[in-house]
Amino acid sequence: MKWYDPAGCRERLKRAACFLNITVLILSAALIFSEFRFDWGERLLGGFLASINSVRPEKGAVWELGRDTMTAHETVSRLIDRKSDTKAFADRTDSFAGIARRLLPGEWVTLDKPHFKDLYRTLPLTHARQILDPARLIWLLNGDVTDRIFCEGMKTGMKIYFIDTGNRVIHQIELTQDTLTAIAEKHYLEPGTLETFDEFSGRIYPVDRFFGAVFKLPAEMIPDLLPDTDLLLDQEGTISRVGIWNEAENGFIRLGFEFRHQNQVRVLFVNAREWAVWQLGLVLKGAHS
Repeated sequence: MKWYDPAGCRERLKRAACFLNITVLILSAALIFSEFRFDWGERLLGGFLASINSVRPEKGAVWELGRDTMTAHETVSRLIDRKSDTKAFADRTDSFAGIARRLLPGEWVTLDKPHFKDLYRTLPLTHARQILDPARLIWLLNGDVTDRIFCEGMKTGMKIYFIDTGNRVIHQIELTQDTLTAIAEKHYLEPGTLETFDEFSGRIYPVDRFFGAVFKLPAEMIPDLLPDTDLLLDQEGTISRVGIWNEAENGFIRLGFEFRHQNQVRVLFVNAREWAVWQLGLVLKGAHS
């Protein structure tokens, strides 16, 4: 039979059943079976795609999901790192103002009881009593009611929460930026005389008359009237007059001590308990002998 003669059915069957075709068929079947059994093709393709993932176009639902997951992990990691840094900073800081500057709005950090006590003791007595009464402080720190102390940042300052074992807030303090500024300054010292401030009008007394009335009060009342004696003793010069502010704020009334030193006049402001000032006013007006 010539090569160019038409092939019959027998010849076609013979050619189809040749060794090469049978070998290809067996190998193809083996590959298909092994793929269904071991998923080697999917694994190989997945490994290849993973190896070139960084150079492939950044698009597609799968990529978006992966990117969002990675971003979330990075964000959580940054938050954890910042929280750790904030806690370490809070443990080192020596003032409430320092903690407030560090905390972002809505961010919080815990304070240990001994550390809070140390921060409280750094405050001038007047400001300390305005923030938290010493008797309540003893109850909160030395009693068994407080389990944790949280500081939360605000746009206008900081809040401090005292939490019991039932996760309930038993007391809270709000330190506004004005309060923190006043704490940082520790006291107010303004140039000028008492007449510079209209709020003292009609309530300015010579120093001898003022202290004469002070000494007529019960001894236990004087610390509430003059809480920041160290501030007064630290000033240079002599006190010539004392003024009483005509308004109360948060249970305190401002006293103004006019100091004269080397031809300079300045007024030192001290906050006194409102009820003690009222008693002093009665003495000054001659109601008490």
